[in-house]
This record gives sequence, C-alpha cells and structure tokens, in this order.
Amino acid sequence: MQKLKFSPSLMTALTALTITSCSTATTEQYEATALTSYTWQIKYANNLTSESQPRIETFAKTSVLNRNGAQPLGKVIGPDDRGLWWPTLPPKPSVDKVEQRKKPQEEAGKPELLKDVEYQISYGVGNAQKTLPTNYDVYRQVVKAYPTRTPLQLTLGVNDNSVEKAEPVSK
Repeated sequence: MQKLKFSPSLMTALTALTITSCSTATTEQYEATALTSYTWQIKYANNLTSESQPRIETFAKTSVLNRNGAQPLGKVIGPDDRGLWWPTLPPKPSVDKVEQRKKPQEEAGKPELLKDVEYQISYGVGNAQKTLPTNYDVYRQVVKAYPTRTPLQLTLGVNDNSVEKAEPVSK
C-alpha cells in the first residue's frame, strides 16, 4: 500500500486557504429577511415521460418579504411552523394560458405550485453595510436577537460571500 506524502508548502497553503476562506464579524446593526414565494410552473415536452430536460414555463408568482420575524403588512398567511409568513396563492394558470405557450407537437404537464424561501442578512460593521445570502438558522437567530439588539458574531462563508452562522455575544 502506497503512503500519501504532503509537502510542508502544500500543508501551509491548505492551512492558509482554510483560515482565509472564512472570517467573522461582530455587529449590533442587523436585519434578517426571508422572501417567501409561490410560483406556478408547467413542464412542456414532446414526450414528458421520456424527455430528460423538458422546457419549463413560469406563470403567476406571489411573494412576501418577512423582516426580523414580524408579520408583514397586507394579506398574508401564517406564520407557519418555521415562523414564516406566506403570500396568498397566485391564480392557477387557465387551460387557455397553458395551451397558448404550448409549441406544436408538445404536451403540457400538470401545473405545479413551487414554494420557495430566500434568506438574507444585512449588517453593519463600522461605516460599511453588507447584505449577504444566509440560511434559516441564521434568520431565526437574528429574529430572536433583534428585539433586544443583542450583538451577534457572524461567521462568514467562503470568500465572505454568505453568512453561515450567527451567535449572540455577551455585552
């Protein structure tokens, strides 16, 4: 059995990459949003059962922006079991609209209602303001910390392009 050998320079480079790829930021200025959406879509293809990549058409879409867990203005549904508010359902596409987008020789699938959430966090460090994508866990941590403005330590993702974790910091 052959042993793998790692040179000291390779180990140094890997360690440096690991250290520089994620960083942290501590902030008392933050806001989390969750954009909840419903979208109707339909798949079209010459043969829906055998075609691996059918054409997808998007129809009506409705969205609601959740801020820090508070109930959004307007007509919304919720909160759900994850504390999110949802828009009312968009109108289902009519048979006429489905047929209008159908090309010759194609068949149309059944309308599918997609449910989606996009999470973001905006935060300030010094004079800089950043908005980055995040996940449900970070959103919930901000929702819990927001009323008291508890400082948060944010763990940023690779190249500081996302927020992977948020933890309260004692004042």
